[in-house]
Amino acid sequence: PAFRRFQREFLLGYLPALAADWLQGPLLFQLLQSRGFLRSQIAALYSCGFASNVAFGVVSGVFVDRLGRKKSCVLSSGLCSVSCLLQLSRDFLTLAAGRVLAGLGTSLLFSAFESWYVHEHLEHHDFPAEWIPDTFSRVALWNSGLAVAAGLVAELVAEGLGLGPVAPFLVAVPFLVLSGIFAGKNWDENYGKNRPCGKACGEGLRGLMSDPRALLLGLVQALVESILLIFAFLWTPVLEPHGIPLGIAFSGFTAASAAGSALFRRGVSGRFRLQPL
Repeated sequence: PAFRRFQREFLLGYLPALAADWLQGPLLFQLLQSRGFLRSQIAALYSCGFASNVAFGVVSGVFVDRLGRKKSCVLSSGLCSVSCLLQLSRDFLTLAAGRVLAGLGTSLLFSAFESWYVHEHLEHHDFPAEWIPDTFSRVALWNSGLAVAAGLVAELVAEGLGLGPVAPFLVAVPFLVLSGIFAGKNWDENYGKNRPCGKACGEGLRGLMSDPRALLLGLVQALVESILLIFAFLWTPVLEPHGIPLGIAFSGFTAASAAGSALFRRGVSGRFRLQPL
């Protein structure tokens, strides 16, 4: 019972932030296009978000350990909230700043929350390490459902209610505020090792270069991620001229992704005993 209470407390803080992140995906291209920007300018705005995410991701682990993981979770919610509000602007530089903040906030979203949970699970509550996958499997299940729902909600508020493509970004703000307030009030603070950034990055680079399999895995993952990012940029201009509802299409993509993950887990752990190459 104590573990379930702790698990529920984590999910109540983490899931609203994930929902807000998904809400910002379906209509971003359409929003920027409605501001009158050329496709090359939209590509530059996308790149601002991707670049800030990558650049900050290199040092985010050290940053989170020093600042405090709970504070980093609250900061992630704040940065993403400001980013969503900046989407109301029609100024290119303001929108670029919003994409940079979104990249920073997303980097924290996918590092601080899980780091906080693992530390609290093991160090504070002293629960068995074997119980950690149960929590993250629940996160994965809920995250898939939230992704599908985000596309439907985005389509509803933008087209069904006629509020335009900026509406999903505004809907995301209350979820981010809820996540930040809940984490700030209900979670304990914890910290990691206070290591110099250069030393931490050097250790990671040496570990990567010393194991060819790790390096190969990283390269393959980078290629896969690059394909997904290119797809994230191209799918809207390809489908929109055909009159396909973008929110519904987004929900279809995420539902297919969730189905693929479920089939993979079943294939690996079920009677087929399939093995990844």
